Amino acid sequence: MGITETLCHYNTQFIQSCSYFGVFVLMALESMIAPIPSELVMPFAGFLIFTGHFDPWAVMIASSLGSIAGSLLSYGLGVLGEPVVYRYGRYLLLNQHHLEWTNKFFQRHGGMTIFIARFIPVVRHLISLPAGFARMPLLRFIIYTLAGATMWNMFLVYCGVRLKENWRVIQQYTHIIDYFVVAGMLAAVAYLVWKIKSAQAKPGAAAPEETP
Repeated sequence: MGITETLCHYNTQFIQSCSYFGVFVLMALESMIAPIPSELVMPFAGFLIFTGHFDPWAVMIASSLGSIAGSLLSYGLGVLGEPVVYRYGRYLLLNQHHLEWTNKFFQRHGGMTIFIARFIPVVRHLISLPAGFARMPLLRFIIYTLAGATMWNMFLVYCGVRLKENWRVIQQYTHIIDYFVVAGMLAAVAYLVWKIKSAQAKPGAAAPEETP
């Protein structure tokens, strides 16, 4: 089995064994830096709602609380400061390039980034760290996290309910969407770099014209 299939297998086994607590734990890990995509967790919870094994309100509460708990742990790690995170992050499987990009993304867009990031792959796993770096007000951080995480989690749950026993199909489409989102972000970064280099080149190009 590939990595996705392996994660999917163990995630579903864990949820079946631990019920709502399993959803809470997996979503807490997903909101931290663990490579556990919500696409491999919440659609299966939706399928269990369809079969009558799970209650939708309990799933929403468990997943939302898990997302908040994981995000708060990452926020607390960020409060320790950038030097600590960058120094020891490699032991936690942190990708420094992704973390630096996420930090710049947060600084550019502010607090609303916490809400928006819940819908963006890679970024949603790391966004709580720069919020901690910036000492973002905790209540506002929790509100944005709760709103974004609940909307995204329940969207995946709804997909699982609608797809029923074919809930795994959502993985294929969300991965395709992820590729487009990542490509769009890379294109935006490339455009930003081009604009900066163009702005830096203009003064040098204009200098010869000023000499008599």
